[in-house]
This record gives sequence, C-alpha cells and structure tokens, in this order.
Amino acid sequence: MNRKRALISDTFKVNKRRKHGTQKFGAVHKEEEPADIRSTLEYLVTLFPRKIFNDTLPQLVLKHQLYSIHSDKTMVDKSVNKLREQGELLMFQLGFDAEAFGLVFTSDYKAKVLAGEEGRETQGTVEKFVEKVLPSCTDLSFSKDKMLREYLFTDSEITQLVKSGVLTVRDAGSWWLSIPNSGKFTKYFIQGRKAVLSMVKKSKYSEVLKAELEERRTTSQVKFHMKYHIHDIVGAELVESIPTTSGTLLRFVDS
Repeated sequence: MNRKRALISDTFKVNKRRKHGTQKFGAVHKEEEPADIRSTLEYLVTLFPRKIFNDTLPQLVLKHQLYSIHSDKTMVDKSVNKLREQGELLMFQLGFDAEAFGLVFTSDYKAKVLAGEEGRETQGTVEKFVEKVLPSCTDLSFSKDKMLREYLFTDSEITQLVKSGVLTVRDAGSWWLSIPNSGKFTKYFIQGRKAVLSMVKKSKYSEVLKAELEERRTTSQVKFHMKYHIHDIVGAELVESIPTTSGTLLRFVDS
C-alpha cells in the first residue's frame, strides 16, 4: 500500500488502540443501562443535520460516537443490542468502513422510509417489509433463504426492496439492511471527518482544546455540526482525549 493510500485508510478506519492516561470527554464511568444509552442517543441525534437532507433521512448516529461519552464499550454494546431486541433501535453496516455502524431509532426510520415511498410502485412491498421485518429486526443483513422462507417475500419483491433502497446487495444471495438515499450523508460525513482531523493535526503540537475546536469557523468541507464530528473522532480514537486544567485537550493520533 503506498503512503497516500495508507493515509486515507488510516483516516477512515475506527482505531482500536487504547491510550493509557487518557479518557473520553464527558466519559461516564458508572454502569450504564439501556435508558442511559437511549438518552445519549437522543442527545446525539439532535446534532444530526436534518436540513441538509431536507428532513428526508432518519437522524443517524454512529455507534462509536457513544464511546466518546460512555467509557465502558462492552456495556454500550450490550445496551445497544437490548434496544435493538426491544425493537426501538436499528443498526446498519455503513459501507465506507467495516467497523462503522449506524444507529437509527426504528420509529424515525419507518416514518422517513414510508414518507419517501408515497405514490411509488414499490410502496406496497416496502410497507410489507416495515410491518413484517422491522418490529423484531436485529439483523444487519438477510439471506435469500430467510427472505423467502421466514418473511415470505418473492424474488420480485426483493428486487423492489433493493430498488427502494431499504436493502442493498451484500453478495450473491444476501442483502444489507440500509437507509434509502444515504449516499450524500456518507460523502459529507467522510469529507467533514477528514477536514476536522486536519484542523487538529495543523494545530500547534497537533493538539487543540475541545472547546476551542467547537467554536472554530468551519470550512465548506464541514457541513455537519462540529460537535457531531468531535464525537466521531473521539469515539473512533482518531484523537486522544486528555483532561487538563484548561479543559479537554484533543491530540491527533499519528498512526
């Protein structure tokens, strides 16, 4: 892999390393319950830029953004899974990174998907999918066998679901659960992440106070709320979060 490609790859992968002597800003150290995680999700979705997408997309957050607030990853994952089992939350594999998972409240997903289907030829099939599959959906993807035998969809109906965008092809005979028309979100998200990381890297000693970064004037590359991107880069461990007497310091992680 050449250096340029390596840099791009490092920018977008979720960093698995843990740094000693650092902690996440706003980190919660007590044992979290699903209710706590739900409250955090409700806060994070308020940072989602609905207007950019004309309010046609459900409010999407990334699972690792929760790690920027709650320190216990295992408990976060368990709570997220519990909310999924209760039918309150859906999780999606986001195509730009194998480690990036999107989270959307089920009610919001249903509302946006059904609104987008009004008057379309795929409307009936999508309504069937929403009624049959979503109430108990804990899957990231579906096999052809499951779609045909368990959910009783026909081949032509599966084709319609792919056309509508609620499914995308994973490989021959399986499909990812997906968010229709989310390509623009992915483009803006990646673009913004790269720009915000660059701001941190170009700061003196490649570090900046979180409060200062939040107030930075954003470039045309950053279309989302700065806090949305900060929760991303901290949760993905692309920066270190260091408590200081002046506030939380974010330091660029040189891979």
